[in-house]
Amino acid sequence: MQGVTVVDHPLVQHKLTIMRDKNTSTASFRRLLREISLLLCYEVTRELEMTTRTIETPLETMEAPILEGKKLVFASVLRAGNGLLEGMLELVPAARVAHIGLYRDHETLQAVEYFFKAPSDLENRLVIVVDPMLATANSAVAAVTKLKERGATNLRFVCLLAAPEGIEHFTSEHPDVPVFTAAIDKCLNEKGYIVPGLGDAGDRMYGTK
Repeated sequence: MQGVTVVDHPLVQHKLTIMRDKNTSTASFRRLLREISLLLCYEVTRELEMTTRTIETPLETMEAPILEGKKLVFASVLRAGNGLLEGMLELVPAARVAHIGLYRDHETLQAVEYFFKAPSDLENRLVIVVDPMLATANSAVAAVTKLKERGATNLRFVCLLAAPEGIEHFTSEHPDVPVFTAAIDKCLNEKGYIVPGLGDAGDRMYGTK
């Protein structure tokens, strides 16, 4: 699908399969989500802008590559997004963090906002939005819309699983925002869950129902 990158690295796919298994424990699910987030973060940051800096190694002076521009922002769609956020911060500990509180109305399936906190000057930063599931995409669309209203212009979206319906909805609303996912599943069921999926990522991560 145009604008969508499927990260099909063998380690990502192996860990995702274990996460899908309903018998995987909460502790294992949480650990695997953190591990996968590191691998996804490598892919979504592959084209970061670089410059060079003069440094002294123990042997000589050299021009060494270094990231250019302001620190990037990870924007977590609460609460499940925090599972991806934790792993990505291990890889990029200097990143800024935004939190977007959204929940899905189980009757309408629409996203309802209850919290938003983000760094200033988003227009000068790459913003990577993280949420494990791109199902109906209502939450993802709402989160990106809110970030754009606050000035963000360079955004990417990262998820574990995506449904074709969610991708179509998201890319129609935000065609300028690339999507990175570990897998595109079959479809949504009547309750708006991804099939075959892995269940509710937040519940499985935190051991709630």
